[in-house]
Amino acid sequence: MRSIKQPGAPIVERIQWVEARGRAFSFTLQAGVPLLEAARRGFAAEGFAGGVLNFGSGALGPFAYVMPALSKTGENAAFYSDTFRPKGVTRTKLGSMTLGTRDGAPFFHCHGLWTEADGRASGGHMLPDETIVAEPFAVEAFGIDGAAFIAEPDTETNFKLFGPVVSALSGAHTTSRAFALRLRPNQDFAGCLEEFCRAQGIARAKIHGGVGSTVGARFTHGGVTEPFATELAITAGAIAPDASGALEAVLDVALIDYTGGIAEGRLIRGDNPVLMTMELVLEVLA
Repeated sequence: MRSIKQPGAPIVERIQWVEARGRAFSFTLQAGVPLLEAARRGFAAEGFAGGVLNFGSGALGPFAYVMPALSKTGENAAFYSDTFRPKGVTRTKLGSMTLGTRDGAPFFHCHGLWTEADGRASGGHMLPDETIVAEPFAVEAFGIDGAAFIAEPDTETNFKLFGPVVSALSGAHTTSRAFALRLRPNQDFAGCLEEFCRAQGIARAKIHGGVGSTVGARFTHGGVTEPFATELAITAGAIAPDASGALEAVLDVALIDYTGGIAEGRLIRGDNPVLMTMELVLEVLA
């Protein structure tokens, strides 16, 4: 399997996870408000400090983002491009967000694909402090109680990355058992989730959110992303028994690579290693 050497030694625990409670809900982001604050308000209205969300068509402006890029210093296996600030209103096609905390304040990690006002199709990593909701749009969220995503220094990748930690229960109304996860580098995305579910006795689960990167990508439709550095959003995902009864992770994703190549589709199991990180929430169905 493909792998990328990271600057630091591999951390023994390859999946960082916390069991929690959660609930799915939808809300509308307010226009004229920073995307970070609009998301925070939506979760807070339901009693949650954070969680994950997915969205389709939306409108952002002003808007700022970065794309994956090669590392210029060698301090990281890959890095970010300079900041892009497209003029006018950018129309999102899809996106996925993790809402948590960094340096004691709300923060998000958000990847998506979009079309800029001049018609250019692009994607990447949205910047929380420079992205404003231009028009109201709906999102599908999953709030978590008993766990929180906190950005902390990661010695393996030399980045400050979101990972789940235990948090005090807020008493928010929840309906489901859930697990907040962060997958570490150089392990197959699908296989890692299948192994985790087997270990936890989970027979069926739905993925909510899903923000991270893979070492290129191989799709079931035959598509291949060769450039190794990507920014990826999960568009749909589930783990369930296949015809033989074995657990199978079905992962539909969208990504952009460091050359600007855009790809969407279902990932091949066993051939899509994590590059830096993958954050998501598993809702236990059975």
